[in-house]
Amino acid sequence: MITGMDILGAWVRGWAVSRATPAPVSEPDGYRIDVGLPGHRVRYLLRAPATVASRARTAAAPGTWLKTCGSRSAVLAGLTPGWTAGETEYLMAFDGALPPVAVPAPYSVKVIGDGPVWEVLVSSGDAPAARGQVAVASGVAVFDKIETEPEHRRRGLGRVVMQRLGEAAGVRSSVLLASEAGRGLYTSLGWRVVSDVVPAHVPEGDA
Repeated sequence: MITGMDILGAWVRGWAVSRATPAPVSEPDGYRIDVGLPGHRVRYLLRAPATVASRARTAAAPGTWLKTCGSRSAVLAGLTPGWTAGETEYLMAFDGALPPVAVPAPYSVKVIGDGPVWEVLVSSGDAPAARGQVAVASGVAVFDKIETEPEHRRRGLGRVVMQRLGEAAGVRSSVLLASEAGRGLYTSLGWRVVSDVVPAHVPEGDA
């Protein structure tokens, strides 16, 4: 079982593997990932809101992202003009394995990959219905890019994706970063919220 803010480090390392970015760099207040994409040049993951104000002043180049564990009010209080805050997210953890889940008709499931990243695709005929991927880093599975197409929601496909991803990863400790919409599904599957995470970024052009 992973505990405390080790979960943040586990998520950061797995996210970098999942997204094929450079490995995260340890910082005094968290981690930095040099993502290098338009609109997402660098990402800082902060353990607490205490250093948001200094980061907001000194790391405010366009395309910079902050994701901070802690209360929304404390994070927003530290942001300077130029930063745009996003909706609160949730760092979540799970220990164990989900029981097998039947795939409802008329859907089919495909698992792609042989590690450390796997992708699960759920389809109805040739039409994509749901997907997700998981990366294993340092013995922890990091779930990523979980989504169900709007017309296929509320049919249990999210549960199918999560179970098959966990089965592919084959480890007992798992973490993810959930949206408000996704939190309900993951909670129903036994995941627990470790911390609120407040994102903010400095826009870069039209990105």
